[in-house]
Amino acid sequence: MNAMVLPLRRPNGLRLLDLCCGAGGLSMGYYLAGFDVVGVDIAPQPNYPFTFHQADALTFPLDGFDLVHASWPCQHFARVTAWRGDRADHPDLLTPGRERLQESGIPWVIENVPEAPLRPDYLLCGTQFGLHVRRHRAFETSWGGGGDLLPPCWHHRGLLAFAHKGERAYADAMGCTWMTNREARQAVPPAYTEWIGRQFLTHREGRTAA
Repeated sequence: MNAMVLPLRRPNGLRLLDLCCGAGGLSMGYYLAGFDVVGVDIAPQPNYPFTFHQADALTFPLDGFDLVHASWPCQHFARVTAWRGDRADHPDLLTPGRERLQESGIPWVIENVPEAPLRPDYLLCGTQFGLHVRRHRAFETSWGGGGDLLPPCWHHRGLLAFAHKGERAYADAMGCTWMTNREARQAVPPAYTEWIGRQFLTHREGRTAA
């Protein structure tokens, strides 16, 4: 694992709350888009690079944030869980989590596996950002998507995919160089939310101008 050096800030003055943040892959993307980031997770995250609170994401206060991101645990919906036959061992937190975000009145983003019951406002893959990794994730947003267009996926030979997710090369290819291999197994490339964060800023500026 490489020591992480945070890049120079390009602050936009907005605060981002990352619920179920893990070791901070998606948090880093929002940081690169200029947000001040705070993370929340039920488990300790010793390598999380920003302000962190160990707490329940379903009850942590949302007040004071300009955008809330939530990556509710995906095991209940993931195909690999169905293959193992133990989906019932993993509760659906996405449904109550979405209801909480909708009731908050704060702009929000939910990320999960493509097979989860999300409206895929954005369906992203590492190859769309020039990464040497195939990792699809769906994002539902309070503003309904739109914005800049990305190139389609390009699943060429040699891409690192699910079978490689425990390897150091996979973590590095995602841009999660500060994480352990185990942490990176559950992570998502920062490039995804750096891009989504910028889509939110464009949407917000448009609403302000209107």
